[in-house]
Amino acid sequence: MRLPNTAFTERPWRIHAFIKDFEVEDVWDLDTPGGPGDLPLLVEQFAGDGRDFDPSPAYKVLFAIRWRLGALLKWDGAEHGVGPRNPSLRDRLPDDLREGPRGPDLRTVPMKSVYQTSDEWVTEVVNKTVHAVMHIGWVDDGNGRHHAQMAVLVKKKGMLGKVYMPVILPFRRVFVTPSLVRTIGRGWKARTAG
Repeated sequence: MRLPNTAFTERPWRIHAFIKDFEVEDVWDLDTPGGPGDLPLLVEQFAGDGRDFDPSPAYKVLFAIRWRLGALLKWDGAEHGVGPRNPSLRDRLPDDLREGPRGPDLRTVPMKSVYQTSDEWVTEVVNKTVHAVMHIGWVDDGNGRHHAQMAVLVKKKGMLGKVYMPVILPFRRVFVTPSLVRTIGRGWKARTAG
């Protein structure tokens, strides 16, 4: 379920100090009921080899088109990724986060882990169109129960990003992210069953 941006902006996440130049694009509730220390299990699920990752056909088609388009137009080359011209969010972190657990990189998409705490996990991807950040926050529901929320933050790059990102937003909100959210929930239930 998609949530208002305030579900992310009004929580005391540490990431707020490092993303003032990013826009909150979406916030989603994830069907991942668990206990206070279960965020590492969810991170492990995200960073798995993808065998349990089975999104909808629409999700697969849209991502295939995106990767093909990116390859043809050279949007995803190393020169557009993290580097001197495109610093990582890690460069903004205070010492305790930079020296703490980083978390794993994702295998199914080219996102690199930035940092992980007991209640936050942050990954990023940088290409010719955008510097995007995925924030997974482990939210206390009360009574010892928790679940995850996923926020997507973007910093559009150049005119291409300012045109491309709004064009794909409806496709992401209708097809891509809801499919991803359902897939995460199914994976979580399979992982925590028993």
